[in-house]
Amino acid sequence: MNPDDIVLNFNPGTLVILNVVLGLIMFGIALDTTVDDFKVVARKPKPFVIAILAQLLVLPAVTFGLTLILPVTPSMALGMILVACCPPGNISQVLTHRSGGNVALSVSMTAVSNVIYIFALPLSVAFWGSLHPTASTLLEAVELDAGQMLLDIFLIIGLPFAAGLFLRNRFPRFAGRVQPFVKWFSLLALVGFIVAALIGNWAYFVAFLGIIVLVVTIHDAVALAIGYSTAVVGGLGTRERKSMTFEVGIRNAGLGLGLVFAFFGGLGGMAIVAGWWGIWDIIAGLIVAALWARHTRRRTGSPKRDASRHASHAQDGTDASPAAAEDTTL
Repeated sequence: MNPDDIVLNFNPGTLVILNVVLGLIMFGIALDTTVDDFKVVARKPKPFVIAILAQLLVLPAVTFGLTLILPVTPSMALGMILVACCPPGNISQVLTHRSGGNVALSVSMTAVSNVIYIFALPLSVAFWGSLHPTASTLLEAVELDAGQMLLDIFLIIGLPFAAGLFLRNRFPRFAGRVQPFVKWFSLLALVGFIVAALIGNWAYFVAFLGIIVLVVTIHDAVALAIGYSTAVVGGLGTRERKSMTFEVGIRNAGLGLGLVFAFFGGLGGMAIVAGWWGIWDIIAGLIVAALWARHTRRRTGSPKRDASRHASHAQDGTDASPAAAEDTTL
């Protein structure tokens, strides 16, 4: 059984529902985004510039290299490329908080990144996929049109994000009331979709579970390492390193899985990679965040090193105290 030959069972009639769910996810993200989030990036652009370069250039390039080294089929390789080209997942902010990182910076980076990825995602997938010696044939088989994909993603993701951003900043009280409902409803709807896909195609997932676990574990670890190492090279402080690690390492694989069905016809290898990524990403992220917070607390007495001195800088999205500047350890 070859995952490249598998098309997961999927009722085309549910595609509209899936598109609505994807739109609701971005709408919910935008309802929790303010203009100030973008201003933070404008005032302190260095961490964001490092993060966006790591996400748009380094992660896809390294992922491309991994697809040539690891024992993956063309569809699995394309799934890895798709996940690497997806925007950061919102759980990165939760993990940043749990690890004692700079949450304000994480929120700002995620907000701005999601806008950029509306345009960058289809172009990145088309670019890296077309370069791949074996996965490129799959792109030709599905006749992926980057321009059409860009238009569809803008309609499915971009417009809901713009609408949510407008409501959040024009009617903040209303947005604050509906945001938790939209967030949890869209999340549960997406989880339900993923569970239904797993149940309907359980034999396929079991058949390839071993290689998928290996590949996704390595890929996820590399993505987290890229976030941390680029922050170190950029000279960022400890709390910013934590934010960067999860901002780059945590991808919105749930969105990626939806795109597999929306644009690639439920191609087996792609769907299996994206589906397991969405599960393992959370597990690995929680483990890293807990261990990191414990390590920092053991060394300093606080997961943030000195919470009282950092509190005044939370709105700036920086770690501006002298102590923070000197603290460049794990």
